Amino acid sequence: MKPRFLQRLIKSPLTLTSRILIALAAGVILAQTISAVVWYTQWRADSELRVREVSQHMAFRVASTVQFFTSLPTSYRHVVLNQLRDMGGTRFFVTLNREYIHIKDLPDSPLKTVVVNEFQQALKKQLGIDPDTVHIKFSRPADLHVLNNETLLDDLPARWADLSLLVRPSGSPILVMQLPISDKEWLYLATVMPDAQFLDAASPLSTERLMSLVISLMVILLLGVWIVRVLLRPLRQLVRALESFGKGEQKHLPERGSQEVITAAKAFNAMQGRIQRYLDDREKLFASISHDLKTPITRLRLRAEMLEDDKQREAMARDLEDLDIMVKGALQSVKDTDIHENRVEVDLWRMMLYMADGADIAGKKIELSGQQRQPYLGKPLALKRCIGNLLDNALYYGKEAYVTVTDSDVALIISIRDQGPGIPDSQLIRVFQPYTRLTTDHSNHPGMGLGLSISRNIARAHGGEVSLRNHPQGGLVVTVTLPRG
Repeated sequence: MKPRFLQRLIKSPLTLTSRILIALAAGVILAQTISAVVWYTQWRADSELRVREVSQHMAFRVASTVQFFTSLPTSYRHVVLNQLRDMGGTRFFVTLNREYIHIKDLPDSPLKTVVVNEFQQALKKQLGIDPDTVHIKFSRPADLHVLNNETLLDDLPARWADLSLLVRPSGSPILVMQLPISDKEWLYLATVMPDAQFLDAASPLSTERLMSLVISLMVILLLGVWIVRVLLRPLRQLVRALESFGKGEQKHLPERGSQEVITAAKAFNAMQGRIQRYLDDREKLFASISHDLKTPITRLRLRAEMLEDDKQREAMARDLEDLDIMVKGALQSVKDTDIHENRVEVDLWRMMLYMADGADIAGKKIELSGQQRQPYLGKPLALKRCIGNLLDNALYYGKEAYVTVTDSDVALIISIRDQGPGIPDSQLIRVFQPYTRLTTDHSNHPGMGLGLSISRNIARAHGGEVSLRNHPQGGLVVTVTLPRG
């Protein structure tokens, strides 16, 4: 089962470029994450091994120092205190205190646990000391108390046993071990850890490493953008060619690029040719049929007039009239839809103003509102027929037409509302079929039920659509959507 994120990504309306770039970014991040995890695991193992080795060495020296000091007679212990502070290449600070000194311990960490365990094992192994009796803690130099619980390390004179050497390198943690050697004395031993980050368990992902990750991701994405744009250029050309062909403009697609692109371009160009030939043959066929049927229809009318039976003569005349209307309608449908025009900038607002003036002369009303911000690139005669058919229907069924124009960078929308009875919701799709009329009274309307069908075909040839809906306050609303670009 695919993760929900991937399902949403696949179903989301993102462009192919966005999807490829997201996949590239996800791949880079995943690869860097795996690399960082492997590196971090190795870093942790190396750090622990290094700390363990250093701890073992220091623990051995501390155990030797403790063993040496505890083996001395009590009267000689103070004599060798200063000598123990600089012993075996490792600096120690050793004192005998009358009280247990409270140390501000550093936070627990895995490396700190390793050091404490190594010291406890060394003391137990070499001295046989119970680890529970030894207090091992870590302190920062500024927080370290010495001699008693009131004296800080920084309070001592610098010349006193050259204590300044104790805190070098600056900021390094100090290991403090306290061991009771009698009821009234505590052996206090402090030693500097090798470096300031000796016990640092924080993530090794530094700012520089994170910046390196971000920079590498940006470089790959920039390179990916360039590659994707180059690879998708033929696809964009194909999309533009399809849009142009859908609007009635045949556009030859260049047959170059990769083998797949060349194959697709050849198939598209061949498809354009076949469809265009089909459209041309259809127009010629309808024109030929219309022309050929006029002569026999005329002969049949003459013969019908010679019939003596009035009923048969009238029935024959009606049938011939219906046949003539169907032939004219078919030819009109083809001619009105397949108008061969070049696309030019059309001012539909001015066109509808002329229509409104004509309706006013005929005693009818067309009211315009809104505005067309810029000319529309289309076929003027076809658009005039599209809008004219819809306004004629609105005036015939509703006496008045209210037109609202909404223009934007995306589409030009023309809404036409009438004051008629509307159309049942179940018939809103059916009325777009040719020769469909919902009223039986054809006396005042010369049409053949082709107006809506022709208007929708013209709008679709421009990449748009015609839709119908009933207004809540009565009447029908016809919306023409003409996309820009």
